[in-house]
Amino acid sequence: SFGAFTINESSIVDSPRFPYRGILIDTSRHYLSVKTILKTLDAMAFNKFNVLHWHIVDDQSFPYQSTTFPQLSNKGSYSPSHVYTPNDVHMVIEYARLRGIRIIPEFDSPGHTESWGKGQKNLLTACYSPEQRIQGVGPINPTLNTTYAFLTSIFTEVSKVFPDQFIHLGGDEVNFECWASNPKIQNFMKKKGFGEDYTKLQSFYMLKLMNIIASLNKVPIVWQEVFDNKAQVRILIPGTVIQVWKDVNYFEELRLITAAGFPVILSAPWYLDWISYGQDWRKYYTVEPLNFSGTEKQKKLILGGEACLWGEYVDATNLTPRLWPRASAVGERLWSRGDIRDLGDAYARLTRHRCRMVKRGIEAEPLFTGYC
Repeated sequence: SFGAFTINESSIVDSPRFPYRGILIDTSRHYLSVKTILKTLDAMAFNKFNVLHWHIVDDQSFPYQSTTFPQLSNKGSYSPSHVYTPNDVHMVIEYARLRGIRIIPEFDSPGHTESWGKGQKNLLTACYSPEQRIQGVGPINPTLNTTYAFLTSIFTEVSKVFPDQFIHLGGDEVNFECWASNPKIQNFMKKKGFGEDYTKLQSFYMLKLMNIIASLNKVPIVWQEVFDNKAQVRILIPGTVIQVWKDVNYFEELRLITAAGFPVILSAPWYLDWISYGQDWRKYYTVEPLNFSGTEKQKKLILGGEACLWGEYVDATNLTPRLWPRASAVGERLWSRGDIRDLGDAYARLTRHRCRMVKRGIEAEPLFTGYC
């Protein structure tokens, strides 16, 4: 009859090459409705992704509604309607779980925290002008006991709200100039014998934060700067996962991190917010994550990868077409055998798959000319 499907009996033997196959969404630069996030989870399931890295807060806004510190979202969100209530968060986690997807939250610090300071007094560092006048705020102030009391409380809550074993702690792009401009921080540096090496101050902060996370029985993920700052490598708890995002010579970075014995998530070649005209899925598809010089033991430390869609220029109007089907190419690279590489064959399958997604209500953009 019209519209009926017939299915041949088949047995399929298939399993993923890498255990971590992630998508990053950013809900601070632009708020994404729960409906939009759920739709993204459906599309992820259609593409064999199993981790949603939820970069939930940042400088621009703090949409996570904390029960312990309600002022964080009251004052730090774009508006009272641009928040994720405990119920919203629970719904996203449960919807994902039913589709075999884990939710890993990221609360990035000590940088990327401007919105945190609106609802939490004395958390951020005051930045001083050369004339010693206060001009704005910078990263979290790592010298105060109150900072760590706050972090213990907020992460105790977060670790209960998000069941996953991993919590992403960020640690990228810290503005040392603000720390260096502040007389109280300068004194603290002298007392600690840190000289003028602000990576040591960041290490001091990250070590305390990681100990808090470890005491909550969670495993930290951090951006690569935390590994790159040599002062910090010594303080990394074994098993800490390093996420590689810088596009320069990332294979060398993979070699160094795995040689030091740390597990890795690769994102550098898969920053989907960088767009170019044409079929950029091809360059995502041809990446080989294990293409660095290292032992078998080192290569086993590559957990997988993540396609990142940062939100400066992305909201619900363009999230879906910008993610799909470009991320689909990353999905296959992380799932399928390394020797499946034929671009012509991949193109034919991807155009069919893109039409399949469109039929399912996912507005995946076209790969090239043609029709569904």
